[in-house]
Amino acid sequence: MPAGRLGPTHTLILLIAFLALGTVLFVQGTPISDILILLGGCGAIGAATLAAAGGGRRLMAVLVEAAVRSGAGK
Repeated sequence: MPAGRLGPTHTLILLIAFLALGTVLFVQGTPISDILILLGGCGAIGAATLAAAGGGRRLMAVLVEAAVRSGAGK
């Protein structure tokens, strides 16, 4: 597996961790809007870290493709 890529196992572990964190925060009484902001921030930090470590070319290509598709209405 090339550096900077997540395999299926890593992706599943990350998904479970995010779901567990969100669930625990909700059960403890944290408002849903705060949970979403926190998890979004965690995702942004993770994306920035991967971009910095991997040169950012792949991430930038994905972001540009998403922007083009969004602009085209797809």
